[in-house]
Amino acid sequence: QVQLVESGGGLVQPGGSLRLSCAASRTTFSISTMGWYRQAPGKQRELVATITTTSNTNYADSVKGRFTISRDNAKNTMYLQVNSLKPEDTAVYYCNARYFTISGTHDIWGQGTQVTVTS
Repeated sequence: QVQLVESGGGLVQPGGSLRLSCAASRTTFSISTMGWYRQAPGKQRELVATITTTSNTNYADSVKGRFTISRDNAKNTMYLQVNSLKPEDTAVYYCNARYFTISGTHDIWGQGTQVTVTS
């Protein structure tokens, strides 16, 4: 079973930056499409960005040009560089790993890291 641990969240002023990390406990990371999702208070969890095993990326329109997702398969770690932060980016950010086996699709979630953008 893959375990995911996020880190790097915090309190930041509008326009600031953070680097979120997601460390995976197993080499299953290398066969997983990885993603960042976020959930603001009172709202549904939403996709932020995903990155495939071949490093193809996909972003939500709201973060394009400001956020960058990347992965280091040698370190079993995924990153999200978040720049030009806005108050509406405030949310708990969750790491996700999705991989496929003969038994089906597997979705693994981290515990989340809080990002708060406020002046």
